[in-house]
Amino acid sequence: MLKKLYNKYRNFILYCLIGVINTGVDFGIFALLDNVGLYYLAAHIISYHCGILCSFFLNRYYNFKVKDKPARRFLSFYGVSLAALAGSAALLYLLVSVMSLNHLIGKLIATVIIAVCQFLFVKNFTFKK
Repeated sequence: MLKKLYNKYRNFILYCLIGVINTGVDFGIFALLDNVGLYYLAAHIISYHCGILCSFFLNRYYNFKVKDKPARRFLSFYGVSLAALAGSAALLYLLVSVMSLNHLIGKLIATVIIAVCQFLFVKNFTFKK
């Protein structure tokens, strides 16, 4: 039964595991840049781009295993990621500047909300076979 569930949700499970890795990259770089005094939204944009690169390569090779048309797929992935970046930056601004949450807590909440939406687009458009 577990194998059947895994096979059915394999892409989502691997996307989440890869998401943990690229989110670690994103958060690590964000925390470092925030700690040295870079404006939190600038730190978010820089760290998010590092996470985008990590996520694309890991999802391409290990999750969706689609290796054709790398430039087109990267541009599609990058476009979806930029839309997610805009959404997460808006949420981060709302959570930090309007609701006065801690920078890292706000980033965590924004990341979780955007990740689910981003998975649906990546699966159905970027890496669709």
